[in-house]
Amino acid sequence: MEIKKAFISKRILCAVFGHKIITSKKITSHLKEYQCTTCKMELTNDEKGGITFLTPELKEINDALETFCQKKLSLKQH
Repeated sequence: MEIKKAFISKRILCAVFGHKIITSKKITSHLKEYQCTTCKMELTNDEKGGITFLTPELKEINDALETFCQKKLSLKQH
C-alpha cells in the first residue's frame, strides 16, 4: 500500500510541476528512449519524430533495431 501511495504522489508531482525527462537509452542517432526521473514514466520517439509512451511492443522494436544497428556497425569496422 505504501508503494502505491508513493507512486501516486510522484504522479501528482509530475502533474503539477511537469516531468523531468532524461535520455535513458540511445537506439540510433535519431531514435532514443526517455524516462521521467520522478515518476519513471518511459517514452520513445514515434514514426513521425514526436514522443510517445513506450509500450512493450515499441520496446521490443527498439531492442531489435538497436541489435541490428550494432551488428551493422561491427561489420563496417571489420
